[in-house]
Amino acid sequence: MNPFEKNITSIYQSRGKAWLDDLPKKVEQIAALWELDHLHPFANLSYNYVLEGYQKDIPIVLKISLDEVSLDKEANALTAFVDYGAVKVLARTKEALLIQRAVPGSLLKAQFPKGHPNAIKIACNVAKRLHQAPLPKDNHFPHMKEWLATLDKEWNIPLFHLEKARTLKNILLKAQTTSVLLHGDLHQDNILSNGNDWLVIDPKGVIGSPINEMWAFVEDPKNDLIFISNYFDFNHDSVIQWYYVHLILAACWQVEDHLDPMFFLSLAESVVPMMKS
Repeated sequence: MNPFEKNITSIYQSRGKAWLDDLPKKVEQIAALWELDHLHPFANLSYNYVLEGYQKDIPIVLKISLDEVSLDKEANALTAFVDYGAVKVLARTKEALLIQRAVPGSLLKAQFPKGHPNAIKIACNVAKRLHQAPLPKDNHFPHMKEWLATLDKEWNIPLFHLEKARTLKNILLKAQTTSVLLHGDLHQDNILSNGNDWLVIDPKGVIGSPINEMWAFVEDPKNDLIFISNYFDFNHDSVIQWYYVHLILAACWQVEDHLDPMFFLSLAESVVPMMKS
């Protein structure tokens, strides 16, 4: 059993096994419905069955998911971002999403060495373009405050970090005035080359201040946080503090999913000396 199958059966139990058994037939039906061909699954699948192929010579990606709620949110966010640097939604059902395939589709993270200034500049350009998208009139996207409320629960991580993150997020939220639609997971693996441009994939869709977007694409905290501050004219201390808060939030999510939070906690430890006491 591969990691993808283990994830599905672990989360969904017997329902997941039945879904996996039915996948070949499901793919065949969707391919006929949307006139798709040359479909091949991507390597290293995690929680969704994702394939690349063509629709009448148009490069596409087909995503099939058991998590219909998350798939719907992704489709809505992509639709909101369509003219602002996201791949296009070509068709959708409750359990399947057909989207434009970025070509050549190289990951930003793979294009430059870690911490290269070109990578952080491109990521900032992409974020700035996304944030020009108007808020949908009938939006059902969560607010960043709802995400950050996770910090107010009890988690098996060092209390020092939890308490510091809670204090900072309460102070920082009060200072925010601007709200935009955020991607919500804009790490460098979600920014893909498309011709001479870049497109984003896999948005979560959340309302919040632009500064809340930046933490995910940071690779070299010391230099990247300075670049972000200068690029957007953000207060540098606020950028560092928000970065720290999001690292602790990510650690909490890891614990919630029964995963190891140490990657995010180690980053948070390295950031503490950068913050003013």
